[in-house]
Amino acid sequence: MTVEPVLLSWSGGKDAAWTLHRLRQSGVPVAGLITTVTAGYERVSMQGIRREVLHAQAMAAGLPLIEAMIPPACDNAVYEAAFASALRSARERWPRTLSIAFGDLFLQDIRDYRVAMCASLGWRVLTPLFGSDTASLAREMQAGGLKAAICCVDTRQLSAGFSGCDFDAALLDALPADVDPCGENGEFHTCVHAGPMFERPISIARGETLLRDQRFAYTDFELQTGPAA
Repeated sequence: MTVEPVLLSWSGGKDAAWTLHRLRQSGVPVAGLITTVTAGYERVSMQGIRREVLHAQAMAAGLPLIEAMIPPACDNAVYEAAFASALRSARERWPRTLSIAFGDLFLQDIRDYRVAMCASLGWRVLTPLFGSDTASLAREMQAGGLKAAICCVDTRQLSAGFSGCDFDAALLDALPADVDPCGENGEFHTCVHAGPMFERPISIARGETLLRDQRFAYTDFELQTGPAA
C-alpha cells in the first residue's frame, strides 16, 4: 500500500525534529517542511532561529522548505492568512499531500486550534508525539542522538540563565520541578543541530543573549562554515 506523503510544521526545535524522526521510523514519507518566519528579523517566529540556520536544518534533513512570512508583531488573522498561503503553495507543489504534522505534546487547546484551522483549509492534522510523557520523551530524544541548545527562555517561567544551554541530561536534572522537561508550556525553545533526522550535523556557534519584550531571553546561534564539531 502506498503511503501518502505529509507536510511537517518545522520550528527548528527538538519536538519538530523528533516528529520527523518518528514519521520516518513509521514509514511515513515527508514531502517537505513549512516554517513561519518573521520578516525584517529574518528569524523563525517564536524560536528566533536565524534563517540561514533554518535553511541548513532543511538541507541536513534532505527536505525542501516552504516559508510563511509574517510581519513583526502581527495579529492572529495575519498569521493565519500567511500560513494558508504557504499551505496552498505546498498543495500546488505536492497535490497528493493531504496531511500536515505538528510536534504538539499535550496542550489540547493548541492541538484543537490547529485541527480546526487546517481542516478549514482542506488539511488533516497529525500529531505523532501527542500524549507522550515528556520526561521520558526528553530522555528518549537525547538517547537517540538528538542534539539541541536552548535558544529562547520565557523568564516568567524559567531563569534567563538557561538560555544558550545544551538540551542534555544535565539540563533536565537542573530544571525546576514545575518546568516541563520538553518546555511544552512555553518555558523554553530549542535549536536542533544534530540527530537521526539529519543526514549530517550542522555546526552552530553561540552568540550573545538578549532580553526582548522585558520577558524573553533569546540566545543567538550563528551558522559556522566547515565541518560540524
